[in-house]
Amino acid sequence: MNFSKWVLCLGLLGCSVFVAHVEGLGVNWGTMATHELPPGTVVQMLKDNGIKKVKLFDADQYTLSALAGSNIEVMVAIPNDQLASMTSYERAKQWVQRNVTRYNFNGGVSIKYVAVGNEPFLSAYNGSFLNVTFPALQNIQNALNEVGVGDTVKATVPVNADVYNSPVSNPVPSAGRFRTDISDLMTQIVEFLAKNSAPLTVNIYPFLSLYGNDNFPIDYAFFDGATPVVDNGIQYTNVFDANFDTLVSALKAVGHGDMTLMVGEVGWPTDGDKNANIASAVRFYNGLMPRLAANTGTPLRPGYIEVYLFGLIDEDAKSIAPGSFERHWGIFRYDGQPKFPLDLSGQNQNKFLVAAKNVNYLPQQWCVLNPKANDLSKLGTNINYACTFADCTSLGYGSSCNSLDANGNASYAFNMYYQVQNQNPLSCNFEGLATVTTQNISQGTCNFIIQIAASPSSSLGPSLVALVLSAVFAFLFQ
Repeated sequence: MNFSKWVLCLGLLGCSVFVAHVEGLGVNWGTMATHELPPGTVVQMLKDNGIKKVKLFDADQYTLSALAGSNIEVMVAIPNDQLASMTSYERAKQWVQRNVTRYNFNGGVSIKYVAVGNEPFLSAYNGSFLNVTFPALQNIQNALNEVGVGDTVKATVPVNADVYNSPVSNPVPSAGRFRTDISDLMTQIVEFLAKNSAPLTVNIYPFLSLYGNDNFPIDYAFFDGATPVVDNGIQYTNVFDANFDTLVSALKAVGHGDMTLMVGEVGWPTDGDKNANIASAVRFYNGLMPRLAANTGTPLRPGYIEVYLFGLIDEDAKSIAPGSFERHWGIFRYDGQPKFPLDLSGQNQNKFLVAAKNVNYLPQQWCVLNPKANDLSKLGTNINYACTFADCTSLGYGSSCNSLDANGNASYAFNMYYQVQNQNPLSCNFEGLATVTTQNISQGTCNFIIQIAASPSSSLGPSLVALVLSAVFAFLFQ
């Protein structure tokens, strides 16, 4: 068994009003969407479902203002492209004042962590953030300490599983070590975190073990009965435990085996790949949630682990360079509707979570292939154009709309573009190939969406820019 490939997920990645809920459970609230739900709507959805922790990817003032008074614990974040500026202590102090202490009042925002970067040491970044992450971490925590909140607000660095691995000669969790090129840097970071009683955050994605690897034993990605792999008498039956314990072993090797660890991201996508679907997501969460509720932990770290599900809502403007599944990690759809039954108490009493309330949609109309179109010679070009500026990932192999015929593919692409453009009549032409209809032609698992209406508090402009950038990245990395 090639344990190093099957267990170590070296990914590129970068929760109903329930009285009971898993202790320490949070969710990641990403906002890379062309049409965001208003922050207030999302906060209400979190409260309705008993979700008491949220991890953000920035420190957006509208989001934080909506979280004020909610008693939801918050992890704010400094994006990777801002790390260099945080190497200035004065800039770091300004950031802390603007994004942490500003909200530190009775009825304010319960900020508990500051994420310094997001998976900054990914090999794909070619070392771009190696020299700035640790100084930024030091400056932010020192700034927190200086203003007197360092005891309650901790800076952390969310890392991907590719910062540690096991040697090929001994590919088991107990042999885990930090990646050779960053071993000294990771040791410095871990020592600084330990000195400040701050946790290290790790993102673990069992799904990525399957992605692009048909030889991976699929049961290992879940929690319900894979053939065990034995490491010094310890049986590992899933990739999550083995991955986590590889990090524990790497920490032991640098003298910090007791370092507090949080799982910053873990989840399962529902579209965009043959293994990304509702059934697999339900299977994954039905295994993960009871383990979290029971505080099972892992063989080398039994007990409580703070975990943030990834993610809360689908994000149709994320880059798909890592894969088309990137836009489909949410346990809720783009409009705040739950995708599948889930029990956040970990008792597997599954039912649909509480949906977002008072969501406003665009009119019930769709853009489809014009049945009267005679010249289809430019159909391919127009489909490609639509899919460059809208999300067509559901059309891919193994995805929810993979069974559409050629006409269906065209209609799906045209409609996604039409909805992104807020149903502007000029956006449903495509050189005479498209027309507007009031008939919903959704079929089977393929949903022809109606987009939510843009709200004054949404970030439609920046999100559209993000969508364009993601299209550019997809082109460059294809």
